[in-house]
Amino acid sequence: MANIDLPQGEASVERVLKIKRCAAVVKGGRRFSFAALVVVGDGKGSCGFGYGKANEVPPSVTKAQKQANRDNLSVPVVNGTIPHQVIGRYGAAKVILLPASPGTGIIAGPAVRAVCEAAGIKDILTKSFRSNNPSVLVKATFNALKKLRTREDVERLRGVSLS
Repeated sequence: MANIDLPQGEASVERVLKIKRCAAVVKGGRRFSFAALVVVGDGKGSCGFGYGKANEVPPSVTKAQKQANRDNLSVPVVNGTIPHQVIGRYGAAKVILLPASPGTGIIAGPAVRAVCEAAGIKDILTKSFRSNNPSVLVKATFNALKKLRTREDVERLRGVSLS
């Protein structure tokens, strides 16, 4: 994991999850292109992911970082964990996120762990089903994080007091 201060000053946690190499066969041999999957976050409840493609690795990572900084998601973090259990789906991937007691840590695979660390979640239990492709796992995790609501949000939306 690399902690990098980006020029915008938005992200402090930046993790390159996957670099894919694609080869196109041309007259002179093979021409390679690269695609990078990057997760960025401030470690305080805001995170995003990006997917960038270029003919070299560094430009693809830079493109992915820019996209990740543009598409930021605000995540409600309560006492270092999430407010409630949630299930996220994307394509063939399914991810279950469970709140955990303090001191548990992040129990997750590499893709889901990167998203949780970028969002600033300290204690969480996760389980992923079906696909183990990092791209769809990250998207399923973000789908789950979008569904999270705090107690105050639910009270405000319903117009009642939950006590």
